[in-house]
Amino acid sequence: MPVLDWIGKDKVVAHHLDVPCRELKKTYQFGDDSENMIVHGDNLEALKSLLPRCEGRVRCIYIDPPYNTGNEKWVYNDNMNDPRIARWLGQVVGREGEDFSRHDKWLCMMYPRLRLLHKLLSDDGAIFISIDDNELYHLKLICDEIFGAACFVANISWQRTYSTRNDSKGIVSEVEHILVYSKRPGWQPKALPRTAEMDAKYKNPDNDVKPWTSSDAFAPGGADHQSMVYAIQHPLTGKMLYPTIGRHWAFGQEEVLDILNGWCAYELRDIGDDEARAAVCGVPADQVRPGVPAIVLAEPLAPSRAAAQKVLERGQWPRFYFTKNGQGGIRRKTYLDAVGGVPPTNLWHYDETGHTDEAKKEILSLFDGKAVFDTPKPTRLIERVLQIATDTDSLVLDSFAGSGTTAQAVLNANARDGGNRRFILVELNDYAESVTAERTKRVITGYGEGRNAHAGTGGGFGFYELGEPYFAGGEVNPAVSLDALREYVWFAETRTPFVPPAQPDNPWFLGVKDGIALYLYHLPDRAATLNDAFLSTIRTPAEGYVIFAAKCALDQEFMRRHHITFKKIPRDVPCV
Repeated sequence: MPVLDWIGKDKVVAHHLDVPCRELKKTYQFGDDSENMIVHGDNLEALKSLLPRCEGRVRCIYIDPPYNTGNEKWVYNDNMNDPRIARWLGQVVGREGEDFSRHDKWLCMMYPRLRLLHKLLSDDGAIFISIDDNELYHLKLICDEIFGAACFVANISWQRTYSTRNDSKGIVSEVEHILVYSKRPGWQPKALPRTAEMDAKYKNPDNDVKPWTSSDAFAPGGADHQSMVYAIQHPLTGKMLYPTIGRHWAFGQEEVLDILNGWCAYELRDIGDDEARAAVCGVPADQVRPGVPAIVLAEPLAPSRAAAQKVLERGQWPRFYFTKNGQGGIRRKTYLDAVGGVPPTNLWHYDETGHTDEAKKEILSLFDGKAVFDTPKPTRLIERVLQIATDTDSLVLDSFAGSGTTAQAVLNANARDGGNRRFILVELNDYAESVTAERTKRVITGYGEGRNAHAGTGGGFGFYELGEPYFAGGEVNPAVSLDALREYVWFAETRTPFVPPAQPDNPWFLGVKDGIALYLYHLPDRAATLNDAFLSTIRTPAEGYVIFAAKCALDQEFMRRHHITFKKIPRDVPCV
């Protein structure tokens, strides 16, 4: 598989492992007590800090990262000259960064973030990444490397504009791209709802019990399905009909026989047509499956024709019917109630998924005519992503949150179908509060007046800031809360989200995992020592005990006999 190389790659391929995990500090809750989160801070550190509660649990990720266009006017400075990004590059990559092209910088910024997003994605999940031509092919190569080329799902072309500019030069760019990757190969999107226009193609010319449309009676692969290649005798003309070359009848022979008996009496009979069948299959006559019977009229043509003519005139024809008022070939009815939804394609038209002008008008409507964000995505675009990639209880993540379109799309989807999708948004810039969170508040409570009034969706979210790293200078950071430390240690040891025990046997009990009881014995003002006094507080019977503490005063043989494992904090806390 081709692998992309660039200046600084060797410094960032494993950098996500060195990123400190920080406490996520909730500053306030808005609306109900839902699990929705808006996190203000560097998304690299935020993604790392989300691992203890979300690794492998995010069903759908949508991100709209900087496109690296070189445009410096935007609120979100997307040419990678943001001083915070530049500072990070200087710290991680070093002096090599002085010679970077903007493409090298962009790749160094994106690579570790994608590695963490891969960790957060669930096994049945998918990531959708908006991008334009500037970095599309670089992005494709690093996603192949991180997610695996076998997990590439699609390159969706989104028609971002409904009209071309008169002053455009060269080939006008009408689309942006959305690269889609799954966590595991074989991911399948959900079908889209059918439209009235689609359903209008289904008619009922024969007064059947439900609408239908005409479909091919054949399926491909005649050579591999030779038992389904045979003649059917036409009930009105007596002619022997075969599938077209290389194809076979769409249903098994017994089912087809049962359907045709709805016209008149049919039977199976060997008519010695191996040579004709071989021609349909595209194989020599001596290699065709011998003795496959035809479906032929059970009575002479005249009475068969009379019976079939009555059915033709009566209506409610069988599922296999004859075209041209009964004188043509065979077609198959496909009923409307059997087709289900519509498979999504890799071309998303603006009339179905919105366009950039619509997105700007949404922002103006939400913020009383103020243009608080220059490059939002339309809500309908993210709603399309949610339609094909989430269930009603899925967790959705957007780590380049911008104006908060993803939050609005999730809230809209829940209001529409009564779902309980949850969102996590991460935004680096200071407008995380004034734009991202404020937009979400207005969607929840309602906004606009008169004809432009929009009812609130309901819901809520917690607003978080990135706190201190869990560990500093080889010790537990005293600025980190004990609750956050408990969550971190449990996850680091078990790789599962922490759920506080309903009935703790002592203040240091974390829970039981695979028969092992875990304890975190930590005192902020002095070194906590695992000793007999601590053991006397344990009430939970278990196959073994893992106890994190600063020191241990127990005899090694005693611990072995009682299946006790001491782990020094933070030295023995597994890396996240």
